[in-house]
Amino acid sequence: MTDNPALEKSRVIPVQIEEIMKTSYLDYAMSVIVSRALPDVRDGLKPVHRRILYAMNELGNFHTGPYKKSARIVGEVLGKYHPHGDAAVYDAMVRMAQEFSMRKVLIEGQGNFGSIDNDPPAAMRYTEARLAEISLEMLADIDKETVDFIPNFDGSLVEPVVLPARLPNLLVNGSSGIAVGMATNIPPHNLGEICDAISYLIDNPEALAEDLFQFVKGPDFPTAGIIIGREGIREAYTTGRGRVVLEARATIEESAKGRHQIIITELPYQTNKAGLVENIAALVREKKIEGISEIRDESDREGLRVFIELKRDVYPQRVLHNLFRHTALRSSFNINMLALVDGQPRVISLKEALEYYLEFRQLIITRRSRFDLKQAKDRAHILEGLKIALDHLDEVIQTIRRSGSVEEARKNLMEKFQLTQIQAQAILEMQLRRLAALERKKVEDEYAELLKKISYLEDLLANPRKIMFLIKEEIKELKEKHGDSRRTQIIEASATGEASLEMEIPHRKVVVTLSARGLIKTVPTDAYKRQKRGGVGVIGVVTTKEGEDVRQAITADTHDYILFFTNKGKVFRVRCFDIPLESSRTSRGLPLINLLKIEGKEQVTSMIGVTEFLPKVFILLATSKGKIKKTALSDFSNVKKDGKICMPLATDEELVAACLATNEDQVLMVTEHAMAIKFKVGTLRHASRTSGGVKGINLKPGDRLIDMEIAKPGHFFLVVSQNGYGKLNSLDSYPLHNRGGKGLCSLKLSPKSGLIASANVVTKEQELLMASTEGEIIRIPVQGIALRKSRASTGVILMRLRAGDKVASVSPFYEAEEPEKEEPAPETKKKPPAPGKPK
Repeated sequence: MTDNPALEKSRVIPVQIEEIMKTSYLDYAMSVIVSRALPDVRDGLKPVHRRILYAMNELGNFHTGPYKKSARIVGEVLGKYHPHGDAAVYDAMVRMAQEFSMRKVLIEGQGNFGSIDNDPPAAMRYTEARLAEISLEMLADIDKETVDFIPNFDGSLVEPVVLPARLPNLLVNGSSGIAVGMATNIPPHNLGEICDAISYLIDNPEALAEDLFQFVKGPDFPTAGIIIGREGIREAYTTGRGRVVLEARATIEESAKGRHQIIITELPYQTNKAGLVENIAALVREKKIEGISEIRDESDREGLRVFIELKRDVYPQRVLHNLFRHTALRSSFNINMLALVDGQPRVISLKEALEYYLEFRQLIITRRSRFDLKQAKDRAHILEGLKIALDHLDEVIQTIRRSGSVEEARKNLMEKFQLTQIQAQAILEMQLRRLAALERKKVEDEYAELLKKISYLEDLLANPRKIMFLIKEEIKELKEKHGDSRRTQIIEASATGEASLEMEIPHRKVVVTLSARGLIKTVPTDAYKRQKRGGVGVIGVVTTKEGEDVRQAITADTHDYILFFTNKGKVFRVRCFDIPLESSRTSRGLPLINLLKIEGKEQVTSMIGVTEFLPKVFILLATSKGKIKKTALSDFSNVKKDGKICMPLATDEELVAACLATNEDQVLMVTEHAMAIKFKVGTLRHASRTSGGVKGINLKPGDRLIDMEIAKPGHFFLVVSQNGYGKLNSLDSYPLHNRGGKGLCSLKLSPKSGLIASANVVTKEQELLMASTEGEIIRIPVQGIALRKSRASTGVILMRLRAGDKVASVSPFYEAEEPEKEEPAPETKKKPPAPGKPK
């Protein structure tokens, strides 16, 4: 403080806080951008990586020598060039030594340098390192004034602004970093492809980006993997920004026990393997991925290997598809080719990156050639003086002997033989052995070679085209010495996704069953053995819990769409291969609520398998009150798992049946009291999905509609009662009526038969899967059921049921494979023969 207020006032400078904040923040931002986070387009390095390589070069820590402690290298970098934390330097050095991070490692590490499991490296006092052989390409000619040097942080040393970088490191190893308000994410590439593109660009400077795509196929990651599609690659190479989808390399194998295994040998770039395995295990526990029984990490020094064993009879392609959907086995790499160009951040395309590299290498070779030319001329100048001395050897010796001092001798030589001071000094320093005839010849030969070199360098500097040719030769040599084959495979986008999943999953006949508790599953049809009529069914679902019974059962192909119609008048749709395929008939299955968004009291009353949503096919819907509606099948093609309204219902009305039909078909409606009516589908008007129905059959009091079928020519009508009795009639025994009639009797009911449980239109070539409410399923051929002429007869027993059990559903299907040998129905226990009578 001072006693002079005027003087004190003059030292106060008023400023706006906004301006101070703005300028300070911009200074900080530019410091981060230029000096920390973004790579230089010329050598593809950030300052810390550049300083590490240069410090190791100054230490002589080459690949031909011994390793040096990492702590010593880090200390060298910190003390001389990079005054920041040692952790930042060591982390940067570690990454340059990781084969799973760098396409071409620049540092050879010895010790624990981390792993693909995201294990941290050992402390720097335990590890050792040295420059990799390819790093010499980054540092080549650095001592020939090829790059500018600037003072280090304390002005005691100098460091290079950029490395000469014969290796196109920006594209080969890529780079990633987050600056202030911007980020870079450049993927690594194959050295051979980049070299080929550079050579082509030298010969064709006006080449378009598309012309370079024939050489640079796409990124080539050190962890290999598979790139899906080329559109993202083209966009990134053209604009500097794009997105590529990466997938792990996974193969499906079958073990000797008949189980399938998924073997993962390659992962997407920067994927944590240990985290991936833990994530898969968590998804299996949460039942978000079904069908996996065991996961093991079998990786070793030979390479990566993750073993996933699957349960029996699951679709391995479906499991793999779900793994791709829910885990990092499929991930995206967002390309942002942002680099420093003349000290300013700029997004560059592939061609621009190659052009900047060529421009930089042209400057490096020019500066190197000028340095070599100067060195050659200086040496030639000295050799010219030595030649003069050797040609006048005796006079030179006498002149030196007569001189009183070195300075006088130098001056006398310069005056007598017209030499420069440099030449005279070289003569004075010449050793006596150079006077031999052989040494004189070496001087002459060296001088002749220097003249040739000078001529070559002068011509090279005068002709930029020759410099480009030299770059091409260096690139060719670089490819031959360090190039290798591509690791990352690129496939077209159409070769993956849902389409490929459909192609990979085999077509297979399955039984889709739905229990009363809402458990759904698919089981191969051959899991149910064929029996004669009257047999006792095998257990088809688990019956350990009360109320566990079969509510619906249909046959379908694994590629079909399954439409679920509920009693509330809603429809849902899933693919058949989305439903778990169980290896055992007694497997419980998956809760239907995991597939469909069904409300608490809502129940599925009909399931339909649809192969294709054809335009002239309709869906008929029938309610418990005998109403019917015809809606185009195509109206259901966009139905999802969330469901949609298919028919509005009254409060006391339920949707009980749904089936496929055409206008040429005839429909049969059957009630619980065995009344049946047949009329033409064409008489029904085409209704929208949200409209109501019309009367199809006139019900008696207490009766309700239980089923609806399409009457096809040449087929037969099978009705089955709740107690397992069935009757097969010709469809001709049911004449056509107008809709809305009372119908005809289809089965003589009695307490022994019970009410009607199911009605089906079948052929003699079909087989039946009959399911009971207690979970028993029997498979019998229709051929084994006798044809009855009378509509009103009781029928024959088709399935023997235990006490209290009832028929839940009957599903006819065609057997595509070779039928199994029939098993006879169980024989009733006979009484032993009476004594004395023949057995």
